[in-house]
Amino acid sequence: MIIYGSTLSPFVRKVVAAAGEKGLEFELQPTGFPNPTPEFIEASPLKKMPALRDGSYTLADSSAIVHYLDSKYPEIPLIPADPEMRGKAVYYDEFGDTVLVTCGVKLFFNRIVAPRFLGRDGDLAAAAAAEAEELPPILDYIDRIAPDPGDFLVGGRLSIADLSVASPFANLRHCAENLDEARWPRAFAFADSILSRPSIAPYLDREREILAA
Repeated sequence: MIIYGSTLSPFVRKVVAAAGEKGLEFELQPTGFPNPTPEFIEASPLKKMPALRDGSYTLADSSAIVHYLDSKYPEIPLIPADPEMRGKAVYYDEFGDTVLVTCGVKLFFNRIVAPRFLGRDGDLAAAAAAEAEELPPILDYIDRIAPDPGDFLVGGRLSIADLSVASPFANLRHCAENLDEARWPRAFAFADSILSRPSIAPYLDREREILAA
């Protein structure tokens, strides 16, 4: 099994964590960004990471990949079977992938991706505005819905909801300039409980090494 992408992407990080939680063996391969490889394009025609190759089967989009893995390897489920819990898990997955990532990418792209990987200036004013104006209400919400220490967002066990909401926090820490974590203690404690899991933590160490180089 091949997962294409870099865990600097919160979407790739989510898929890598899901595969790790299930105990699956996989190879993490780069996409060739910014000039994608033919193999990656075959798996992801829209050239968006992550993508998956499982034998002859290919699939793109992080949520689609997690649903596929959960159906094919159901022994350690990440998507609840209970209808109400499944609905909540899908909601939090969508929230993490859209609301939180959409805000976070304004910081990460303009402060990290554009200058370091594309060789051009980022829009630092847009990044600062997102951090000062857009991000706090989102973190306010996460602080309200964050579970008690040791618990999870849905059904009392790890699910796609936790991976999707916690994953972007790593990017915030990579690039935020004035992030007052003490203002949102429950949100960051929750994120830390997920990001410190063995399925994710080693990749975060590598990300920090890359960004420090």
